[in-house]
Amino acid sequence: MGDFTPEQQNYLKGFMAGVEARRGSLSPAGAGEGGTPPDAMRAAQDAAIAAGGKLTPEEKMKREKHPLDRWEEVEARARAGEFPHGLENLATRWHGLFYVGPTQDSFMCRLRIPGGILSSHQASGVAAISEECGGGYVDATTRNNLQIREIPAGKGVELVERLADLGIIPKGTGADNIRNITASPTAGIDPNELIDTRAIVRNLHHHILNTRDLFGLPRKFNISLDGGGRVAVVEDTNDIAFTAIRVGEEVLFRLGLGGITGHRDFARQSGRAVAPEDVVRVCDAILRAFLAHGDRTDRRKARLKYLLDAWGLPRFIETVEAQLGFPLREVDSFEPAPPPEKHGHLGVHDQRQPGLQYVGVVVPVGRITAGQLRALARIADVYGSGTLRLTVWQNLLISDIPRERMVEACREIQAAGLGTSASHLRGGLVACTGAAGCKFAAAHTKQHAADLADYLDARIAVTRPINIHLTGCHNSCAQHYIGDIGLIGAKVERGEEEVEGYDLHVGGGAGVEQRIGRLIRPKVAHDQLGPLVLNLLRAWQAEAPESSFQDFTARHAEVELLAMAEREAAEIEA
Repeated sequence: MGDFTPEQQNYLKGFMAGVEARRGSLSPAGAGEGGTPPDAMRAAQDAAIAAGGKLTPEEKMKREKHPLDRWEEVEARARAGEFPHGLENLATRWHGLFYVGPTQDSFMCRLRIPGGILSSHQASGVAAISEECGGGYVDATTRNNLQIREIPAGKGVELVERLADLGIIPKGTGADNIRNITASPTAGIDPNELIDTRAIVRNLHHHILNTRDLFGLPRKFNISLDGGGRVAVVEDTNDIAFTAIRVGEEVLFRLGLGGITGHRDFARQSGRAVAPEDVVRVCDAILRAFLAHGDRTDRRKARLKYLLDAWGLPRFIETVEAQLGFPLREVDSFEPAPPPEKHGHLGVHDQRQPGLQYVGVVVPVGRITAGQLRALARIADVYGSGTLRLTVWQNLLISDIPRERMVEACREIQAAGLGTSASHLRGGLVACTGAAGCKFAAAHTKQHAADLADYLDARIAVTRPINIHLTGCHNSCAQHYIGDIGLIGAKVERGEEEVEGYDLHVGGGAGVEQRIGRLIRPKVAHDQLGPLVLNLLRAWQAEAPESSFQDFTARHAEVELLAMAEREAAEIEA
């Protein structure tokens, strides 16, 4: 019969899209009554197909069998001692297990610790699990959370089950799901806070875990609540950013949407504010709007930012309000919370409870051995209330320590090989897993971060806190764009070989310092990084030691900053 004409091709395309959409809506697996779609994810996929779109392979996998229904496959591979590959690996992340080969022939498990509040019992249990099912250590992350690494294929199921016994459910901590909810780690104990976020975070955490539809998003999703305390939570880097404000006699949350600094975007302010009792409902409505209308045909454009780019805020807010059934409150003027302390996650601080203090524990590049975690749990029991609080700065706090016992508690922390204070350079040092544990990373970030701190501390003592972020790849897990100095891994040609290196950015910040860092030099070999950063720091200290590093860099163009970085140290000293 020959080739189809363009008209016939269009007819067949529409006909098959309708058939596929009808097939999806009538699927027997979990289908509702009366031919209704079985779940919101499939309904969104049906709409994309009916509109002539082609689902990504990841969406087709999710459509064929929901990843939450693939636990028996996870168990079968564990019995066989096998790791998942390809889309099997993506599906397994719905259960908190990430196969991180070829870098490490093992699983990584990302926990779910809402707001970073961890009991000493849980911490001791995680330490034991990391020894018996993993590599004997945990990594503190930039989401008030912990990771366990080097998990053998046959231990993944046991690890997840044992975490559940502790009340830690890693379901949905990877892939197209809502990640661990970040919040102020000093919630409930901070003299400066406007609101204690713990109850809100707990309710939202359980709502997510118990709402199946919310495990069918187009891509990952981040939520953060800042109650206005001393320790920054960089909530404006999240898809949903709640920032506590005072409006008259009320405390509300200012609503920001679409933050994803790896794509150079902070959460944009909606002009709306949310009452504390409405946070869970508003989150659910935002998530459902994103679930229904986010892109399922191009994963590069499947984050909330891109839906907002396409629609604009007014249309998205209207959709959310229609889902809610009531309008969001418009707020023009408000009183913000006091600004956080730049390195308020370190050192000893008074609590709002008279006579009690909390202490920030320094965790070099975010890694804690099982023995150290067990020791910290014991210290929290003996000196405090048995509470540990993870921050977004890859460290933790121990709270509720009587003032008269703090010196002794700090001595025990030091005996565990950790500290409670750090130089201004080390206090804000953040590094992702890097090439030691991530196949995407172009550099060994944790090793290079430690080397850089050693190099700088031996040569300069800066007068003000500074944040240095090292991330291994474009996923920007360490959020290099918001560092005073931001470094993203890059391969650097050296003769006929390639060595590990970084693109050097400066001037970033979040919250009251909100700014995307500027690239001043690409492809710096890791062993040449120290002198360049040192030169910048020396130029800052020589010109304006009383100002912040961000303010210093803002006064200069990129070409000027590059000249300062490449200048010989002797010239600056002269």
